[in-house]
Amino acid sequence: MSLLQDSPELVDVKPGEDYAKGSSHVVWAAWIAAVLVTSAIAIFVMANQKPPVSTGTIIAVWAHPQHAQSAGVDANGESMAKVSFDQVLVFTQVRLHNQSKDPLYLHNVMTNIKLDDGIHSSYAASAADYGRIYVAYPDMPVPHQTALATTDATIAPGQTLEGTFVSSFRLNKQQWDARKDLNFTFAFRYQPSLSLTPQSPVIDQ
Repeated sequence: MSLLQDSPELVDVKPGEDYAKGSSHVVWAAWIAAVLVTSAIAIFVMANQKPPVSTGTIIAVWAHPQHAQSAGVDANGESMAKVSFDQVLVFTQVRLHNQSKDPLYLHNVMTNIKLDDGIHSSYAASAADYGRIYVAYPDMPVPHQTALATTDATIAPGQTLEGTFVSSFRLNKQQWDARKDLNFTFAFRYQPSLSLTPQSPVIDQ
């Protein structure tokens, strides 16, 4: 048997004919496969991403600078020297929404401001202390609204909690006005905290 009989048959290519004929189909097939793989990955990632358990909106913020004086008694009711100081009361109206399938338990609330020397934070007063402010200062120019239960409040699945809370900073008005940032942290038990920034200017009262 001749060796020529075992060799592949030669292809007769006409002059000017493209040797790469059909390669464009391979390119298109590879491109389509890449698009399908990318789409499948995107769908998988989106399907496995969980939305945050809570959302919220800062409805309004009021700031009330005032010169204050300590009560003149300690925690045991003993007399002590009165101390005068400047403070800024920050009243915040907020709306919190639970978009998870489980109850949310609000643990605490913090007001955070950024000054030249760093971050200063103040825990929100309790709902009872919020009400006492309007008893101690009957001429308070900030609207007296429904207090937010800042500790151990429960938000049922799909429900919304709205209210107002107050925090205080020992600052004078000039220091307050020089702040570089303002935001709020809402801490929930067993769930990530929610950080909110007001979208409208602070109302000075």
